[in-house]
Amino acid sequence: MHRIFKGQSALRITLKTFTDLEDIIAAVIKYRKPDSSTGEFVAGVNDMTKGVIFHECIEGEIDMGGWWVFWAFITFADGRTAAGETAKVYVWNEGSG
Repeated sequence: MHRIFKGQSALRITLKTFTDLEDIIAAVIKYRKPDSSTGEFVAGVNDMTKGVIFHECIEGEIDMGGWWVFWAFITFADGRTAAGETAKVYVWNEGSG
């Protein structure tokens, strides 16, 4: 993965869920910021059979330097949910690293 910088908006976060996403009603990418606050980004499905989801970041979403943790969270049509494994990513301050 290439370096990610605080404030970057030309960024696509992509996660592989390793599950068939054909019967889902929602996909999100949950996160924990370096200050331990949490949230989620609405995700689109890039490949249903391979289980790939993504989020196109907009300005202001990646608003803090430090270690971020991302994971997929899927809700199926029958109400079941599944959380994915975490991915830990360092976000650099512009002009550093």
